Amino acid sequence: MTAPVLFDSHLHLTAERFAEDREEVLVRAREAGVREMVSIASGPEDGEAAVALAAEIDGLWATVGLHPHEAARTSEAVLSEIERIAAAPQVVAIGETGLDYHYDNAPRAMQLANFTAHLELAAALDLPIVVHSRSAESDSARLIAEHADGVVGVLHCYSGGETLLETALEAGWYVSFSGLVTFVDALEAAARDVPGDRILIETDAPYLAPAPKRGRRNEPGFLVHTCERIAAIRMVSFADAAEMTTANARRFYRLEAAARRSLQRSPP
Repeated sequence: MTAPVLFDSHLHLTAERFAEDREEVLVRAREAGVREMVSIASGPEDGEAAVALAAEIDGLWATVGLHPHEAARTSEAVLSEIERIAAAPQVVAIGETGLDYHYDNAPRAMQLANFTAHLELAAALDLPIVVHSRSAESDSARLIAEHADGVVGVLHCYSGGETLLETALEAGWYVSFSGLVTFVDALEAAARDVPGDRILIETDAPYLAPAPKRGRRNEPGFLVHTCERIAAIRMVSFADAAEMTTANARRFYRLEAAARRSLQRSPP
């Protein structure tokens, strides 16, 4: 029987913490069944690095965007650079963008402007969007609702908030669960009730290692533990949970279309 294929829908493979052993990390991921991944960018420079990695590694894709922590950098020049990088065939989404009022590393007005600009760019480029929202439920929900007709997105590393969840689902968005779901009991209801065709799983590696790996650097091979928890919560087999979340990730990131673009732009 063929082993289930897992899709890590959100990790940061360009992170410095992977610099010394990235190849070994990828070998362990393949051995764990993680065959497809999307390396998420936090800024244009990170996006360039993610595109370069994705061009070299089978089953790896990239995004480009400006993280809310970096929103003070928002400018026409930065957004133009993001748009330029987004034309690469390896890029399958805009982001990571959104709002983070927990740390407030950037002024909230700048975060709102940055998020709005990314939503507009994703709509203009007809790409999905990857959204970070922490302690910003009301504003995140408002902006998602305002752009519901123009773009589809994912709530990455969903950590709670009924209004935000309901608004995203009504807009046709997806919801991604990280290792948090393995040790935060309050997420169980959402992980059970999100429609089966809208749920994704992720590691957010090198951050947020799941139980029983807490306290360690996270890596894509640890996605197994999150998939096991989702399977238990939804009372399905591991294989079914893997198949469901992998199919959803492929659909959300439009990988069939991305693969065609990549082939069309490959040199003869």
